[in-house]
Amino acid sequence: MLLLLLFTFTLRPAHAGVANAPGANLEVSLITYGPGDTYWERFGHDAIELRDTVSGEAYNFNYGVFDFDESGFLLNFARGRMHYLMDAAPTTLDENWYIQAGRSVTRQQLDLTPEQASALRDFLLWNLRPENARYDYDYYVDNCTTRVRDALDRALGGVLKTQLIARPGGMTYRQQTARLMSAQPWLMLLLDLGLGPYADQPLNAWEESFLPSVLSQQLASVQLAGPQGAGPLVTATALISPNRLDTPPATAPDLRLPLALAGLALAIVLLLARRFSPTGFSLLGTLYLLFAGVAGIGLLFLWLLTTHHAAWANVNLLLFNPLALVLLPSTWRARHGLPASRLADAVLMLQLFALLAAVLLHLLPGTVQQNQPWLLFSMPAWLAMAWALRAKRRL
Repeated sequence: MLLLLLFTFTLRPAHAGVANAPGANLEVSLITYGPGDTYWERFGHDAIELRDTVSGEAYNFNYGVFDFDESGFLLNFARGRMHYLMDAAPTTLDENWYIQAGRSVTRQQLDLTPEQASALRDFLLWNLRPENARYDYDYYVDNCTTRVRDALDRALGGVLKTQLIARPGGMTYRQQTARLMSAQPWLMLLLDLGLGPYADQPLNAWEESFLPSVLSQQLASVQLAGPQGAGPLVTATALISPNRLDTPPATAPDLRLPLALAGLALAIVLLLARRFSPTGFSLLGTLYLLFAGVAGIGLLFLWLLTTHHAAWANVNLLLFNPLALVLLPSTWRARHGLPASRLADAVLMLQLFALLAAVLLHLLPGTVQQNQPWLLFSMPAWLAMAWALRAKRRL
């Protein structure tokens, strides 16, 4: 497809169009697509539209192409080495796909000078070449929207970054992720568990413009200097197609109360089962310890063996770690009325100290990982497990 597009752009000198139109004839717009239903569409998407006002030819350039069939795609995805591509398509063809999917399509016409429009066109065509189209994707700092943002900023001589970096952002990476993934609660919880302190740093508007909707909102207030004084970057906004899907909430859901209630309920059931149904306690305790141990292995893998830097140094390892698997035999000893072994006792004490450390971390100054929901979930569960496993220790 890339070769075909290059052929289309470069081998038609007799036909006036986007590839060879003078800058004065180029109209530049930001096209913003609303979130979709599939999990990888929840953040939305965007593209740069170049339109030749004389011939009417228009193309959308975007940075969001990936290939599930690429050799080693899933392994690279797990390791944080995701390869994405730049692509281009006729505007009508590109927008119709999103319209048919029920996603909103918004066009913001941008006030670029002929020289800026021409430079942007040349950069996008250079970027479209097969040797330049591929890049290493990062969800937060190098994605399909940050590439669009950076291309526009390059054409504008750094005006976007200068203005946006001075504005505070509205949410953190964690909050934006939870807000947009709330339609898939299981995935939202999984991502929240896996995100480390990096996701809780305060953002400015430039950094938060990793999202298409935020970039669109921020561009609407950017001002450009001109001979007649400052003027808006966005000269016209048109809703090409309204959203027909469920709209993400405006704020991130507060997970503290739901997970606190879930942890309290789990603790009560564990204690009741320990007293009235030893087999039930063994089964439920085994499931919890498996969850804690496997989650801990996953968090360690993300930290030590991947480039997912947003998951590094995750303090949820104090709550869920592989040592939980050492306690599995103790749940079945309890079924026969036997107390935990001394090794299990030591692991339990270590886990309780880890819980205390996780609480004390929130007293430190600066950015602290916002893992209160998981702390509120795990604390009653671990306290119940510790009491139940040591209930009948023989002295």
